[in-house]
Amino acid sequence: MEILSGGINEIVRVGDTVRRPAGPWSPNVHALLRHLEADGFTGAPRVRPETSDGYEYLSFLPGDVSNYPATPAAASPEALTSAAALLRSYHDATVDFAAGTPHDGWQVPARDPVEVVCHGDFAPHNCVLDGSRVTGLIDFDFAHPGPRLWDVAYAVYRWVPLTAPDNPDGFGASPAQAARLRTFCDTYGLDPAARAALVSAVAARLQALVALMRAEAAAGSEAFAGHLAAGHHVRYLADADYVLAQREVFEEHLLGQ
Repeated sequence: MEILSGGINEIVRVGDTVRRPAGPWSPNVHALLRHLEADGFTGAPRVRPETSDGYEYLSFLPGDVSNYPATPAAASPEALTSAAALLRSYHDATVDFAAGTPHDGWQVPARDPVEVVCHGDFAPHNCVLDGSRVTGLIDFDFAHPGPRLWDVAYAVYRWVPLTAPDNPDGFGASPAQAARLRTFCDTYGLDPAARAALVSAVAARLQALVALMRAEAAAGSEAFAGHLAAGHHVRYLADADYVLAQREVFEEHLLGQ
């Protein structure tokens, strides 16, 4: 038995199986994972037989997971492009499912327009690397139906990363960030309308994250209360302000030929 680090829950690996606390949203997540398996998407865990012990059991995805600051592998150009390609592949695999899945019963409310099932936390800490190539994604607790842009906004924040200069989790000045942002969006295939809205979406996504943290802490979540006590929300809001302040630099790369 091995306790896996990271996340806000205790996650235990036993052989090729991962045990995680289940929640009211787990049936929706399991239906999503079964759909991905049937669709041939190989970058997500498979659902093991369900039990009534309060846990969910999933297949273990082998590889490395980065925390922050990002490991050299997770900060590499190959990780950036393979993460964008994996997110696009995942989104495309959820289109049919999103069209018919209930909008309630998820931990995070559905968001219009519903185009895909957002992973909700697509970041290095929830992606598995084989060397410097991103091959899988884990932790679907915050999955919910929504627009592609909402998921892409958080993904670029974490993978570029679009962090203010004083954020120790980041690297690169705004021109380098803008170039990586363009690379991610080109690899994903983000359309022009979404590119024009992306900078604002990143800021809105970070502000929504802080609102979620505060709501969960007020509801009794010790993990989120700890994040607030550590000042994570201050960092997110500062990064949101930074992204908006650097809009011209980012959009020059995003929207240029």
